[in-house]
Formats: sequence, structure tokens, C-alpha cells
Amino acid sequence: MLEDINVAELVETYVIPWGLNILFAIIIYIIGKMVVGILINVFGKVMARSKYDDMLVDFLKAILNAVLMLFVIVASLDQLGVDTTSLVAILGAAGLAIGLSLQGSLQNFAAGVMLLVFRPFTRGNFIEAAGTAGVVKDITIFTTVMTTPDNKEIIVPNGAIYSGNIVNVSAKDTRRVDMVVGIGYDADLKKAKEVLLEMVNADERILKDPAPTVAVSELADSSVNFIVRPWVASADYWAVKFDFTEAVKLRFDQEGISIPFPQMDVHLHKTEES
Repeated sequence: MLEDINVAELVETYVIPWGLNILFAIIIYIIGKMVVGILINVFGKVMARSKYDDMLVDFLKAILNAVLMLFVIVASLDQLGVDTTSLVAILGAAGLAIGLSLQGSLQNFAAGVMLLVFRPFTRGNFIEAAGTAGVVKDITIFTTVMTTPDNKEIIVPNGAIYSGNIVNVSAKDTRRVDMVVGIGYDADLKKAKEVLLEMVNADERILKDPAPTVAVSELADSSVNFIVRPWVASADYWAVKFDFTEAVKLRFDQEGISIPFPQMDVHLHKTEES
């Protein structure tokens, strides 16, 4: 009879309360996990409508999921009677220690998030940043991968990119080609200008609006310099620059317009021996 009473007290004192706590902890975890899943899905849809980078959306969803699930786990442990205050303090101290040991990585991480949020450039843009230039191949949380014009792959830390100037060559649909053409002082100035204007207007790749500029810019030491500044589509920039430079030489040769080149006159003086 005494054993039956002890068993009944044991069940009533320990088994039932602990069993209920474990049950409620499991229920809290399951329901919490379902609620977190719903919140993550809603967050993902909202971010997708905002047209943010897919990689940034996935990363933020993972971070948000980890934070919310941490709250769910803490709530479940609290239901079991675990001292969650000490647990949170330990996790905070561990996070601080990790953060101090990974300052450089965290800087690149923060810069990567800023690049993905503000998007000063995207995949496929040609940029100049961190002392290098190339086409952006991929933007990750810690690094940006670029391909140079000679097909070399460069991996640049995001912190180095975000902390300096970023020149996005592909940001605009049109670009201005800046060229300098020099003629000799004995050449026909008006004729040279007419030829340059004719060549600019004949190239279909050169835009009419904004109007191209052809003007005398400098009376240099050995040449009269013209600035030739046509506007073109960004994709035609280098082709127009190279083609026009070659065409100027060929056309000036046909028109008899001299293009000066550096030269040195050496005068020898003969002295008579006494």
C-alpha cells in the first residue's frame, strides 16, 4: 500500500508536470516553427516584389529564419525550466568573441549587404573599383568576382570596393567619346574642321542628340589640336573610338592634311682650329 502511495506521489509530483512541460515545449516548438515558416515566406514574397537581388533575399531569409528559430528554441527551453537568461548571455558573449576575431570578414560581409541593397552595379556591368576594372561576373556576400578585358578573373573583397570610389561604366545607355586630333600649323584649319565634321555626321553609330562637338582646343607646341566629342551608345564606344581614329589618319592623308609628330632638329657648329 505504501509503495502504491509513493508511486502515485511520484507520478503526480514529477511525471505529470514534467510530461506536461515536455508536451507544451514540443507544441511551442512545432507551432513556432510553423509560424516562422509562414513569416519567412511572406518576407520572401515582399522582397521579391521589391526586385531585390535573389542572393540578398535568400541570405536575409536565412538570417531571419535563424533569429526567429532562436527565439522559438529559447521559448521551448524556458517551458522546460531551463535558465534561458544564462543561455542568452553565453550566446551573446560567444557572438561578441566571434565578431572581434572576424572583423575583416564582417566588414566585407557588411559591405556585401550594402552593395546588394543599394546596387551601385549589377552582374554584367563594367566597373572600375578597388584599383581594378572589369565586368562584374558575380556578387557574393564577402567578395565580388570580375572578369578583365583580357579574360582574367579577379576576386575583390567587398570592403575594398565599398570603401572607395566606384565607376560604373555601364550605368548609362550612352557615352561620350573624347578624342584629340592634331594638325600641323601649316595645314588648312577650316578644311580640317570640315573634314572632321563630315566624318562625324557620316558615321551612323554617332548620335545626333546630343550633338557632337568638333572644336579647336589648344595651340600646342607642334600642333593645332581639335577635340572631337561624339555621343554613342555605350556598346559602340570602343568600336567608334578605334574606327574613327583609323579613319582620321586615312582621310587626312587623302586630303593632304598633315598630322605632326615629335621631331628634333640637331644643329652642328664647326669651329675653326687656330
